[in-house]
Amino acid sequence: MESPGLPVKKPMGSLFLVGVPIGHPDDITIRALGILSRVDVIATEDPIATQELLSHHNLSVVLTSYGPTRIKEKVAVLINRLQQGLSVALVSDCGSPVISDPGSLLVAAAHKHAIPVCSIPGPSAVTAAITASGFSAEAFHFYGDIPAPTGSGKSRLAMALMHAEPTILFCQTQSCQAILETIAKAAPRRRIALACDLTLQNETVLKGTARRVSHLLKRIQTPHMVTLVVEGRKRITPAKTGRRRAQH
Repeated sequence: MESPGLPVKKPMGSLFLVGVPIGHPDDITIRALGILSRVDVIATEDPIATQELLSHHNLSVVLTSYGPTRIKEKVAVLINRLQQGLSVALVSDCGSPVISDPGSLLVAAAHKHAIPVCSIPGPSAVTAAITASGFSAEAFHFYGDIPAPTGSGKSRLAMALMHAEPTILFCQTQSCQAILETIAKAAPRRRIALACDLTLQNETVLKGTARRVSHLLKRIQTPHMVTLVVEGRKRITPAKTGRRRAQH
């Protein structure tokens, strides 16, 4: 029995990590739609894109911006709302939150404050690209967003070319040709797959060497979203020497 005069402590709210479509707005689970319709607020990387998705599914929910600036301040505000008992859904502009966005800071803070965290899985450009590539998917590496192939971007590309397993990277449209040119010079015979605008009407997967894919890319409409899959490095053991030689 509650003591008279004492305030009743409200239970904490829950943080939901909701996967949203990577392109086609209907690629969203029934469970995800249910969660988005019931939460008190949606924290989103791109409020405009999220509002378009909600409108497509006839949902009306309060939105708040999460990223790309003042992340620590926004985390503090959202944690405060969760502690007050409000439920919050975190979404990315597309795909799963936390993957190549600053969502991990909010998730870590929620765990620190013993706030329940629930992941609602959904579409992923990573799995969509590797399955469409035709390369082995038993194991692969994921490097996230890769900038123009200078400095850190060039170093990450060099590391990607060293793996025996495929490597997946997100590319910016404006730097895609430069990335392909860098791969063509470093590993001219290595096969790649360039998945453009996955799940959309103009979805295209270009395959071949980086040089060939570069030529093919010039013939299609400029894509909005590009996911690059680099085939793993093959090793050949010569019959005579028994030494292992890497083949680009």
